[in-house]
Amino acid sequence: MGIITGVCAFLYHLPQIYKWLLKPYYITSFFMTIAFLVVRKAPGLCEHLATQREDGNSCDFDWVSTERPDRITQREVEILMFLSAIVMMKNRRAITLEQHIGNLFLFSKVANTILFFRLDIRLGILYLALCVAFVMTCKPPLYVGPEYIKYFSDKTIDDELQKDSRVTWIVEFYANWSSDCQSFAPVYADLSLKYNCTGLRFGKVDIGRYGEVSQRYKVSTSPLSKQLPSLVLFQGGQEIMRRPAVDSKGRAISWTFNEENIIREFDLNERFQKSKKLNKSRGSKEEDQRNSQQEGVKPDLVTGEKEKSSESKKDK
Repeated sequence: MGIITGVCAFLYHLPQIYKWLLKPYYITSFFMTIAFLVVRKAPGLCEHLATQREDGNSCDFDWVSTERPDRITQREVEILMFLSAIVMMKNRRAITLEQHIGNLFLFSKVANTILFFRLDIRLGILYLALCVAFVMTCKPPLYVGPEYIKYFSDKTIDDELQKDSRVTWIVEFYANWSSDCQSFAPVYADLSLKYNCTGLRFGKVDIGRYGEVSQRYKVSTSPLSKQLPSLVLFQGGQEIMRRPAVDSKGRAISWTFNEENIIREFDLNERFQKSKKLNKSRGSKEEDQRNSQQEGVKPDLVTGEKEKSSESKKDK
């Protein structure tokens, strides 16, 4: 059943996966992920590699000895199994397909580094240097899809949050270097498309860029605090709640940033209905004001016409 679900999910996201393959970040990550497999199986190269197999076959993994089938050289196998376990544990908290793929790429690079160092220290150093160059020069693609989100700076956030006490703001505090923030971007954009209205607004501020905002609103940018991203609900410029919550030691309490949790914790459905009523009341008030203004103008025009007609009669 799990395999069928996985295949269905893959087919459903196949158009999106195809777009990823056209991006340099994912293309490079894919080749770096399979680097050890390619080197181990490449004809003309694998014959010169070291091996701990008893049969001396350097073009195969240190898997099962052909001379003693009951004996397993488990070093490479253990590394691969450990990688699989780590990826599965990390993906339990993943909320988007980008996070699943990102976790796979990340820990695959770690496993490849260990395997290359075990195989040949020169290959290990070369692969590690390639990983460092990749991290320094190639960044994950940022979300550029549709959204109804207002981006704040350190000079605009306070004024905008306090501008109208009837408007509820949900603000994401993020940093571009955070992979969790990048993975959360499409989820937050989708929520803004569904729930944004006059009385319920969505905003973002890059606290990696504006450090003063980070201190002012007490959102730590340290990777150890695990406070990125943070969602904060504001009403009249005052903080009502935030997720993830922070304990007395300044550490974030574990919380999953998926759409269902956000809708439930922030009561988005109820707030959206109230905001729509606020929009209707505002519209009716504006209409009443326009009608009253028009009604106020008409008597003046009538009296003015009467005065003009009376003056004309007097002149006659």
